[in-house]
Amino acid sequence: MDYKQELITTIHDFGCNLDALLTRLTRLSEESPTAVLIPALYEELKRPALAKIRDHLAACAFVKTVIVCVNAPTVTDYAKTLQFFQTLPQTTLILWENSPRVTQLLADVRDRGLDLLKFKGKGLAVWLGLGVASLSADAIALHDADIITYDRSYPLKLLYPLLDKEFGIAFNKAYYTRLGNYPQSFNGRVVRLFVAPLLNVLREVFGEKNYLRYLSAYRYPLAGEFALTRDLALQTRIPANWGLEIGFLAEVYRTTAPKQIAQIDLGIFDHKHQPLGQDVNSGLQKMCRDIFCSILRTLTETEQVVITMDHIHALRVKFRREAQSFTRKYFLDARFNDLLYDRHQEEIALECFEQVILHAGEQYFNDPVGAQIPDWTRALAVMPDLRERLIYCVQQDVAQVTAQFLASTLIPERVNPLHFESPALPAQTLELKNGVGIPISR
Repeated sequence: MDYKQELITTIHDFGCNLDALLTRLTRLSEESPTAVLIPALYEELKRPALAKIRDHLAACAFVKTVIVCVNAPTVTDYAKTLQFFQTLPQTTLILWENSPRVTQLLADVRDRGLDLLKFKGKGLAVWLGLGVASLSADAIALHDADIITYDRSYPLKLLYPLLDKEFGIAFNKAYYTRLGNYPQSFNGRVVRLFVAPLLNVLREVFGEKNYLRYLSAYRYPLAGEFALTRDLALQTRIPANWGLEIGFLAEVYRTTAPKQIAQIDLGIFDHKHQPLGQDVNSGLQKMCRDIFCSILRTLTETEQVVITMDHIHALRVKFRREAQSFTRKYFLDARFNDLLYDRHQEEIALECFEQVILHAGEQYFNDPVGAQIPDWTRALAVMPDLRERLIYCVQQDVAQVTAQFLASTLIPERVNPLHFESPALPAQTLELKNGVGIPISR
């Protein structure tokens, strides 16, 4: 049995009593409210994973607030998103991150000297969601919208170590086994074929730096599932590229003591897969590029490492040897467990990742600072009531969409389209079913 501990605390699942944890966490959440944050694209609503996530969350009494930051192309898509989540019993906030109201609010912030409109994608969604969640939650769990294997144990395991004050944990990261079905095979190519061998060769080239030891302690450093305290949510810069997960770990390293950091076993895990990509600007190759740049940046920032192109060339040479060694080990592991393993395709992937090292190194020299969204403490210094204004934007978006769709002849009156207690509620009494209950500064 695996008892191994690293620089950070590893919480294993040795057959834990989930029902007992559920009872205790539900009780703890009455005193320390919790939130689950889901950044999502509108397209995720069309896939079965998000419906499964929604249905399991509905049974999680320990989750007090659900925040969905959705990038919806049109107001109709936003309305469908509201309808999709209307069955949740928790306080539910559907933040339309690219709505005209939110965009105008961020423009107002820009006029005061802080440009947030230049950031797009998941990074901005996470940043907006963490700010709103920090108004009402002591602990916030974040996960993606495409998890195929989701169940109630995921938010339970992520949140529990933060609410049990005896543990003293401020950040809890998931780890898991990435296995696909039909046929069974290894997934998680970027972690297996890029990050794992890369961390080994980085230690060979730069020595046993504390940051590299810290990253190596994470069993699945690219896991997009984690939980953090309100204070940490407000103090953390958010990477605005595909290196978000590894960049977030760098921010935690910068602000949090190792004894306050944990990782927890979620078991077998699977989600939507990304293509390898045609070049370093697409697919998994783009992800590897941003990850490598993030690691180089943090080595310079925290370990005073001066990086040269000679280092990049050395890393590239050593990486191929180390990654090929990993494929041999994966082959043996897969064969023993009767898993499908295409060693040729694995070699093709690692050859692509090797090329990424050179391109990413050149990009780092051209832009060593990178793109990071300032932490919320900076934003609140610019506009102290920004979070409240965001919630007001959401309330106005929901009220407008609700009124429009109730007035539309396209939706029969008997249908309860959005967040209403009654399908025949008069327009003059419109209000949100799941209002967040937070005073709004108008």
